[in-house]
Amino acid sequence: MIEILNAPELARARETGALVARILQELKARSTVGTNLLDIDRWTAEMIADAGALSCYVDYAPSFGRGPFGHYICTGVNDAVLHGLPRDYTLVDGDLLSLDLAVVKNGVASDAAISFIVGDARPAESVALIETTERALAAGIAAARPGGRLGDISHAIGSVLHAAGYLINTDFGGHGIGSTMHQDPHVPNVGRPGRGYKLRPGLLLALEPWVMADTDQLITDHDGWTLRSATGCRTAHSEHTIAITADGVEVLTARGC
Repeated sequence: MIEILNAPELARARETGALVARILQELKARSTVGTNLLDIDRWTAEMIADAGALSCYVDYAPSFGRGPFGHYICTGVNDAVLHGLPRDYTLVDGDLLSLDLAVVKNGVASDAAISFIVGDARPAESVALIETTERALAAGIAAARPGGRLGDISHAIGSVLHAAGYLINTDFGGHGIGSTMHQDPHVPNVGRPGRGYKLRPGLLLALEPWVMADTDQLITDHDGWTLRSATGCRTAHSEHTIAITADGVEVLTARGC
């Protein structure tokens, strides 16, 4: 299903997007050396409840996971890139942490992810992974416009990732979003410009470039959810929810909202 939001729905989407952005930035500030992933999950649950919103994850039970997910945020450390199930792990200096959050408020969902390095260490490989996913995300956003095609976005994202030398896994990518978290259309992180679904004002998309340092192959953790790089290499993931508007594009989960 592809939803096209009207003006009142888009206003509510802005509110949800701002909430997601605010929670992620608060979690980033609080995620320091010595923080346990289960504390991050607990803080997330508290902030969602305080905002009068609902988690998109707790009862989430798709075919690819051992559901229901049962937690409020995805927490991926180092080689864990997607669907990271919070666990009893304490962060150490230099860990690469990815946080992926989706909530729904007033009937509209929003989804975003950030990756960052914990502590004072700055491993060059981790810095490059994070910077590349952020540049790819910015390129995808810049390519989104009313009357354009979905392939324009995918091509822009993939061009940045390929230029940086990364392989691209196409099993998981971005997606439509609206009254529910995951909707059509699928937004792969590689594609051909001028192809695919025509972008219309009112369409919401969650764009999410993610990469692994030296592979495009995933393995599923024993928890049934967490997806890790097959080689154990480090990974990164960046995501924003955007709205196609009559004038261009609006980033609903921008930092500082």
